[in-house]
Amino acid sequence: MGEATPNQPPKEFNVSPSDALALHPSDHPSLILVAKLLEGDNYGQWSCSMKIALSAKNKLGFIDGTIKMPTKEDLRLPFWARCNHMVLSWILNSVHVNISDSVIYAKTAVDVWNDLHDRFSQGNNTRIYQIRQEISELRQGLESVSIYYTKLKALWDELSSYRTPPCCTCGGLKNFSDEQEKEKVMQFLMGLNDSFTAVRGSILMMNPLPDTRKTHAVRISAM
Repeated sequence: MGEATPNQPPKEFNVSPSDALALHPSDHPSLILVAKLLEGDNYGQWSCSMKIALSAKNKLGFIDGTIKMPTKEDLRLPFWARCNHMVLSWILNSVHVNISDSVIYAKTAVDVWNDLHDRFSQGNNTRIYQIRQEISELRQGLESVSIYYTKLKALWDELSSYRTPPCCTCGGLKNFSDEQEKEKVMQFLMGLNDSFTAVRGSILMMNPLPDTRKTHAVRISAM
């Protein structure tokens, strides 16, 4: 029996459908995994969306380096090569054409992923500043409380995606999280219309202060 090539897996070797080296019939190179392409200044949101999509397809290991290229003697090499090229195609389809042109000759998906991270994550400070500014300026206005809260929560979540999670296991971590939640409650209350002044005062008198979800629920029940 002849030797297998990277594009022709050996017939006697099978990959389980649940294995990361398996491809689903619906997987194809022209697939676009995210709604918004990477254009540079949206790297945080884009990388988060891509990770979710690749995790759902059991291919996250091809960009975080945990699924490494097998040796030439390893029968898994052809399967790895096909999956690597598939993930490469998905990344190229999910970035602006000017960006894809700059990484088109990369050999592995993890190389492209690291390249994009090194280039575009450096602009995070600009986006973090914009998010903080949007949070400070956001007001309920003519929107319902639910819509206002949803917009604010989206900004909080995006801002959180730029932070490195603390590695502390001591009690100080809980205090830090509590202070962050308290800050969010204050931001939410400050942006509400004056018609909620009485309820705002009642919430501020609570000890301990409720978290943002409970605060939002109190506002809804007071309407």
